[in-house]
Amino acid sequence: MERADAARNRARILEAAALLFAEKPPQDVTMDDIAKKAGVGRGTLYRRYPDRASIAVALLDKHERELQERLLRGEPPLGPGAPPGERLAAFYAAMVRLLEDHSHLVLGSEVGRSRFETGAYGFWRAHVRALLVAAGTPGRDGLVDVLLAPLAPEVYGYQRAVLGLTPRQITEALSKLTVILGPEPG
Repeated sequence: MERADAARNRARILEAAALLFAEKPPQDVTMDDIAKKAGVGRGTLYRRYPDRASIAVALLDKHERELQERLLRGEPPLGPGAPPGERLAAFYAAMVRLLEDHSHLVLGSEVGRSRFETGAYGFWRAHVRALLVAAGTPGRDGLVDVLLAPLAPEVYGYQRAVLGLTPRQITEALSKLTVILGPEPG
């Protein structure tokens, strides 16, 4: 059981980090910035969170869990009961919303190789693989990460900031990838 003071410190750290990550790019926020903003010592901060990415993961966790729950038990087409292609299109749309709303956190937690090491990526990977299996798609093990690659935060950020694409345009482009699972959703 977490001590009351530890729980307060954790909440202060997460609140401070959320504010700082919203103000500037996560890579520009230092652990010292977070400790100062939270009003805690560096030892307290590092005892709970070894690095900036672990703080971003903690902040993002709630939003990812909500999406995971909807994938498992939600209404179709995001949840069970829709054809695999429609479910993948709904998953892409939900991920675009998650990236749009929380890209600053995703960029702080899923950069480079660390993306593959998060529990959420493992869940997304298992979900997409299950859709490929349900559709009877051959070569599925080689396709899973290919279908997830466009959701990398760096790709999404580039499409939004440099190319000027809207979330709707990105979602529409992603839905074209669902043809691998059968007819394109209408």
